[in-house]
Amino acid sequence: MDGYFTNRLHDQLRSDVRAFAEREVRPRIAAMETSRGAHRELSRLIARQGWLGATIGREYGGMGAGHLAKTVVIEELSRVSGAMGAMLQASQLGVAKIVHFGSDAQKRAWLPLIAAGRCLPTIAVTEPDSGGHVLGMTASAVRDGDDYVLNGRKVYVGNSHVGDLHGVVARTGPGSRGLTAFLVEADRPGCTVGEQRPAMGLHGFSFGELLFRDCRVPAANRLGHEGDGLSVAYSSSVLYGRANLTAVSLGIHQAILDETTAFCAERHRYGKPLHDLPSVRLKLGKLQSRLMTARLAAYHAVHLLDRGLSCDAELMNAKLINVESAIDSARNAMEIHAAAGLFADRPMERYLRDAFHLFAPAGTSDIQLLRLAEVALGVDKGQWSQRLSGSARLEPAV
Repeated sequence: MDGYFTNRLHDQLRSDVRAFAEREVRPRIAAMETSRGAHRELSRLIARQGWLGATIGREYGGMGAGHLAKTVVIEELSRVSGAMGAMLQASQLGVAKIVHFGSDAQKRAWLPLIAAGRCLPTIAVTEPDSGGHVLGMTASAVRDGDDYVLNGRKVYVGNSHVGDLHGVVARTGPGSRGLTAFLVEADRPGCTVGEQRPAMGLHGFSFGELLFRDCRVPAANRLGHEGDGLSVAYSSSVLYGRANLTAVSLGIHQAILDETTAFCAERHRYGKPLHDLPSVRLKLGKLQSRLMTARLAAYHAVHLLDRGLSCDAELMNAKLINVESAIDSARNAMEIHAAAGLFADRPMERYLRDAFHLFAPAGTSDIQLLRLAEVALGVDKGQWSQRLSGSARLEPAV
């Protein structure tokens, strides 16, 4: 199945990322689980591999390899560490806003730094009282001469504690045309990071709060025009967020299957490997089937995106299927492991915790289903993948 979508570039990339993850990431997992805080050193090391530039054009120092290549990278990192896969995917959200809405000057200034791993970008949209209701945000940006003055609070910002450049959407006026996006350097006066709160899973990854108190941002840092903020937020979520979280789920799902088959081979019942029990073998079959279906949905969606074709529905469906199936497979795997899965000497309890973290971002499963219902009824609100096809399209490679 993989070969239907992938080529030699993807195969080499998978091999390189897998080797790196085993060599550099796996030995650090125990420390990340213990500290439960952002692992800055490892995040920077991963960034320096150049993988943040997967969808950045070669003219800006990027790989120009596209969304399927990005999926392969995130998947392979997530197979070893969901936290580091989440770190990479969150930075890719920060890439999206500049690729699709950045001016020529902004692209020249930031994309080479990001591609080289010298800048970790983020995107900050969600607020405590608005959640997925983007139009409910209250963070404000008021024009003052050549600057905008930002005030407000953003939450669940991926890479909040390691990011260098925040893409912040704030209110500049009323209604849907009253949102505007800005590039805000992390060290800009008036921009502070809240205390990192320990979470259930994805230990090593940060998704915390950003606070803006009279933070002055040059008008030259505005992304697009005033009123483009909703487009920046939605396009980043649809084109990158859903695909990226799909890839993290896919990597965790593969890890669940790998760990469970290994467990079933090493544990014996009645003098035979555990996988000889019919009830266990049926569950393994479910895991394998779910993973194959999930990977097909994931690769198909980003394959269409790389070709500049309309695929909003496919991206929604890929996120839905991958998150739900990874959670279901984690539960079945825990049933096979039984009490042995409850202890941290095996990674199953980490996989289960990490899988649940992918449920909410870029829309819960209910949100995906509501949007898919609109597609079925013919009342969906257009295709972001089609609107931005020029900057999403990738020429076929071998």
